Amino acid sequence: METSETTKSSAPSFSPLLGPENESSCILSTAYFGPVQWYQKLNRYRTCHIERYDSFIKQTYRNRCIIATANGPQALTIPVERPEKKGGKLLERDVRISDHGNWRHLHWNALASAYGESPFYEFYADDLRPFFERKWTYLYDFNWEITLKICELLDIEPNMRSTEEYIPEGETQHLDDYRSVIRPKHPLHDDFFTPKEYYQVFALKTGFRANLSILDLLFNEGNEAVMFL
Repeated sequence: METSETTKSSAPSFSPLLGPENESSCILSTAYFGPVQWYQKLNRYRTCHIERYDSFIKQTYRNRCIIATANGPQALTIPVERPEKKGGKLLERDVRISDHGNWRHLHWNALASAYGESPFYEFYADDLRPFFERKWTYLYDFNWEITLKICELLDIEPNMRSTEEYIPEGETQHLDDYRSVIRPKHPLHDDFFTPKEYYQVFALKTGFRANLSILDLLFNEGNEAVMFL
């Protein structure tokens, strides 16, 4: 069984609230090795709802992460299967991962090339390699398991819940809605996130790159990574 619809872990006792006290919960889109900003929400909010019933949108963190290479940022994208009916809506929970293009092998090689010389790549490689060897059917389940592993490596215990229905934007009531805020292209302003500069392998050549995949922070800072969230 890949994952249940709702998985709950204990909330961190040290998490400050990002928003007003009655808005200590947020809603996020699912993410493939999401950016630092995404994991900051997991670390700081009392409860995080991970959207399961929205329509799948291409070119987002749902199936894409961005890493730092010697030539600058590189996007790693998971191919997904197209819906059977042309033009039909594809809910996030129903998105199936495609095996097209040997992407698992390509993504792992890209990570090894980009972070092989980083301080903590070898320390975490064995924990992460299974995600590029085993096959998951559904993207949401895959991302959920990735998130659980990354939280374990960061030593944080967020209270995560899969949504049980779609809540339209503007109707989230006491949930801080980051579904359209955290995105690769044209992100919206976030009053509660200011990137903190940390060591990056290629910073002297390319300059510091903010808000990359959590893997960039983890490989470069190791057990100190949580201090940047």
